[in-house]
This record gives sequence, C-alpha cells and structure tokens, in this order.
Amino acid sequence: MIRVAVDAMGGDRGPEEIVAGALDARSDDVSPVVVGPRGLDTGGLELLEAEDVVSMDDKPTDAVRSKPNSSMVVACRAVREGKADAVVSAGNTGAMLAASLLEIRRVSGVRRPAIAVTIPSKNGASVLLDAGANADARPEDLVQFAHMGAVFAEEILDVRDPQIRLLSIGEEAEKGNQLTLEAHELLSASELNFAGNTEGRDLLGGGADVVVTDGFTGNVALKLLEGTIRNLLDAFREEITATARGKLGGLLIRPAARRLRSRLDPDTYGGAYLLGLRGLAVIAHGNSSRRAIANAIRLAARGVDHDVVGRLAQRVGDTVLESSASTTPTPT
Repeated sequence: MIRVAVDAMGGDRGPEEIVAGALDARSDDVSPVVVGPRGLDTGGLELLEAEDVVSMDDKPTDAVRSKPNSSMVVACRAVREGKADAVVSAGNTGAMLAASLLEIRRVSGVRRPAIAVTIPSKNGASVLLDAGANADARPEDLVQFAHMGAVFAEEILDVRDPQIRLLSIGEEAEKGNQLTLEAHELLSASELNFAGNTEGRDLLGGGADVVVTDGFTGNVALKLLEGTIRNLLDAFREEITATARGKLGGLLIRPAARRLRSRLDPDTYGGAYLLGLRGLAVIAHGNSSRRAIANAIRLAARGVDHDVVGRLAQRVGDTVLESSASTTPTPT
C-alpha cells in the first residue's frame, strides 16, 4: 500500500475539493493521508493533524520556518519520517520547494532540484524541466536536469533511451545565450542521448522526450503553453455554440473535441514532480480540481512504485563518480 500525504490546505478551491480528489484516488494500492486541522471532514481517510496554513501570499522561506506546524510542512515531514511515501500539495510553489528542501532534503550529489512537468506533445507526452524551481542555473545544473528528466521519461512515460534536447532560440549549436552554449557543449560530451537544441514552437509538436532549460525560461514557456491551450479551447467552444449550425456540427465532433481537451488539459497529469529529493514530492496547480488532485496523487504513487527517487539517486551518483574520475590526474 502506497501512502501519499496530501496537503488539504493548499490550493484555491478549499480543503473540500482536495479531500474529494483524495477520496477519488483511494484504491487497493493507494492510501491518501489527509494533512489538515483537527475536525476536518476527510470522508474516512486518515487525518494527520496540522493547525497552521502557508498562504499563497506568504514569503516561501520565512513561512516554512515560522510555520513548522503548517499542513504543507507537516506533509513533507511525513515523508522524511516514513509516515508517507510521497507528498502532494497545490499550495504556494516556492514554499513547497522550501519545505521539501528543509524536510525531505536533496539527494546526495544533486546541486538543485528541478520541477519536471509533463507536456502533451503531438507524438506523445514529453517532460520539460526545470519549470520553475531555479530562476538561475549553471550549465552543469542543466546536465543534471537532463539526467533527472531521462529517469522520469523512462519510469513514468515508458520511453526507452529518451531523446534529450536543450531549449534555445534556434536549432543550431551556436545559437543561444552563454548558459545554453556551455550547456550544449557539456550535454554533447555526456553519455545521454542528446539530439541538440529545440525551439519553443516545437514543444507541443514533439520536440523531444526530455526538454531541458533553466527554471526562469521553463516557467515562462510552461505558462505560455497553458494560457494558449486554455484560450484556444475556450475560443473553439464559443465559436461552436455561437450559431445553430455550429451547435449541430459540435454534436458531430464532440467525441473528438473531448479527446483533444482531455489530452491537452493539465488536470489530466495532475501535477509536476520536484525531482532531486530523497523522497517523492508532487506540486499541483493552485487551482486544481478534484480530478487534478486525484491524478496528482496517482502520479505520486506511480513514482513510488517505479522507484523514481532510487533510480535518480543512482543515476546522479554514477555521473558524479564519472565526473570525478575524468578530472582526477593520472598518476605518473
């Protein structure tokens, strides 16, 4: 039985929506543990009490340190203490990063954890990272992100020998800022299946199995994609319902439209892994519906089942050893 600690007080829709999602995710294999105040109606799910709340307006690091009994921090602590196998929160992303670093801590050898987001591309899902954990990054960080993304693609997306690309302003190796130029050189010299650069316009077209970038660029790209998808789908629905002929045509294409919306809807994936920690953490959208929360819990459980943390620790450990060996002078 996989136990997933669920922060009931994070998110914009209130604890009732999050508890509803946790109830939907409950199964013979998955046992959600709700983290929230005493007296919260959990529908029969186990309650781990936490009286305080980290709000969306709180400064992340200050909030985590000043509110050790908040639902978010207690949920992360449950993973460190072995009371849960993974944690899910739809709360303040910066605070979730800080709480995870404080309570769960990084895998040895990982300099910076990264947010890994599933992108619904034309040729099947791919993963984009970092999607917001690190506004600034070094070239060697992007190489670590690529290794993390490869483990994600293998274990969660079932991709063998995933293809890695670097997000840049052109496919040519000489295009990009100093970070991408240096990262391109390091990735080219690595044992990864690196296929060069990709551009933002190719993210939904299946640019690669794993797309690597810094957190600032990745977060901008992610929110641009989400906003574009949402506005296009809404505009499409408005056009269909604007006339009688459109409504008639809408009936004929409804099955295809539903499949398209399901494939592009962020709720389908539920959340994003925070990779590079000693335990599994999933960050969900602040506006997550019960469906999104349920899928985020299932995503967390899948990561536990496939030992993503163990695989990632092994991969990072191997690369650190290889890097040390390559820089150690040969005795004469």
